[in-house]
Amino acid sequence: MAVEHYDLFVIGTGNAGKHVAYEAVDAGKRVAIADNREYGGTCANRGCDPKKVLVGITEVLERSIDLHGKGICDLPKVDWKDFMQFKETFTDAVPFTTERKLEDMGMTLYHQSPKFLDEKTLSVEGKTVTADKIVIATGNIPLALKIPGREHALISDDFLELEELPESIIFIGAGYIGMEFAHIAARCGVDVTIVDVNERILSNFDEQLALYLQENSQQLGIKFIFNARASAIEKLRKNYRVTLDQGGKEVEIKAEMVFNTAGRVPSIQDLDLEKGNVAFSKKGVEVNEFMQSPTNANVYACGDCTASGSLPLTPVAHQEAYYAAKNILNGNHTKLDVPPTPSVVFTQPQLATVGLNEKEAKEQGYAVVVKAQNVPKWYNSKRMNQNCYAFKTVVDKETGYILGAHLLSWDAAETINMFVMAMCGKLDVKTLKSMVFTYPSWSNDIKSMI
Repeated sequence: MAVEHYDLFVIGTGNAGKHVAYEAVDAGKRVAIADNREYGGTCANRGCDPKKVLVGITEVLERSIDLHGKGICDLPKVDWKDFMQFKETFTDAVPFTTERKLEDMGMTLYHQSPKFLDEKTLSVEGKTVTADKIVIATGNIPLALKIPGREHALISDDFLELEELPESIIFIGAGYIGMEFAHIAARCGVDVTIVDVNERILSNFDEQLALYLQENSQQLGIKFIFNARASAIEKLRKNYRVTLDQGGKEVEIKAEMVFNTAGRVPSIQDLDLEKGNVAFSKKGVEVNEFMQSPTNANVYACGDCTASGSLPLTPVAHQEAYYAAKNILNGNHTKLDVPPTPSVVFTQPQLATVGLNEKEAKEQGYAVVVKAQNVPKWYNSKRMNQNCYAFKTVVDKETGYILGAHLLSWDAAETINMFVMAMCGKLDVKTLKSMVFTYPSWSNDIKSMI
C-alpha cells in the first residue's frame, strides 16, 4: 500500500487546528486533518458555546428573582428537557457542517488520533502517512481523579448532555467549570456541594472579588468544603458517597451525582510524542516563540495543548494558530504576540479579569495606584435590585496606563472588554475619563473605577 504524503497534517479540528488548515489550503497546500472525536472541537461541541446557552437560563432566573415583588409577580419555571433541546440546536449540526466545509476545501479527513512513528511519519486509521509539517492542536481533556471509584465521577461533557437534573450534585473542584455548572444547577433547584483542595474558590482570580462571589454563591444555597481532597467515591443504592481528607480528618458526603471539575490537562497522551522527538511536559507540547517544537522542526503546536504560557482560552488558541500558520507557510519570521487577554467565569454575577493583579504589578517593578470598591448601591446594580457589584483596578502611577482590571457584576463579561481596548490601545486614565459613553450603562461605570 502506498504511503500518503501531505504538505501539512493537522491533528485536531477545534478552533486552532481548523484555522491552520484553512490557511494552508488557501496557500495551495495538500492538507489532511484528524480528530478522535466529533469534528469541531471542544468549544463548539461540548464547551464554551453550549455552556453559554445553559448560562442563559440562569440569567433569566436571576433577574426574575431579583425583581420579584418589584414588578415581577410570577417566577418562571424551568423545563430542563425543553432547554436541552434548545441547546442542541447549537451543537447537533457542528460535526457535520465542520466536516463538510473541510471536505469542500479539498482536505483529507481522518477519524482517529494519529500516533507518531518518527519525526515526519504518522500512523492513523491503520495507514501510514508522511507530512512535511505536522500541527498538534488537540486541546485539553479533564484531569483524571486518581482515587478509588473515579469511574463514578462524571465530567463536563456529561453535564451538558443531562436528560434531567438530579436532586443533588457534588462538584470536585471549585474552578471556573465547577462554579459555572454549580450556579446553573443550583438555580434550577439542585442541592449543590463544591469540594476543593484550596481554601477558596477560583484561586487564579482576585481574592477579594472571588470571596464576594463565594458569599453570593452561598446565598444561592451552594455549600463549600475547602482544604479537602477527595480520596474515594463509592456507589450506594441511590446516591454516591464521596470520602474526603480534610486536614487528616475523614469526612463523608453524599449526592445523587458526582462531577469531576478538578481541572483540565493537555490532550497529548495518545500521540506517542517520544517517537516523533516532540518535547512535552505536564503543561503540554513545548514550543518556541514561533509555535514550533524546539526538538522537531517539522512540528508546530497551538491552542490549549501547548506549553506556550498563554491562557487556555478559545480566542488565544485562534491567536496562536494565526502565528503557527504564518510561520509554517512563510518561515519563522513572526513571533507569538498575545495581547492582554480577558478571562471570565460565567456565574451570575460574572467574574472577569484582564492583566496584572496588584502583587504581580509590584513584582514587575511598577509603582501602582489601586482602586478597589464594593459598590452594590451604584445605579446599574441598584436598578436590578442586586447586591453584588465590585471592582479592583491597577494603574501605572507614572504613565496612567491600566495594568489590570478585575470585575464582579451582572455585565462583567462585556464591561471587561472596555478595559481590554484601553490596554491594547494604550489609553491612559485621563483619556478614558474624558470620553463620553452612553448613560446609564455598565460601561460608563469604568470611568468611576479608575
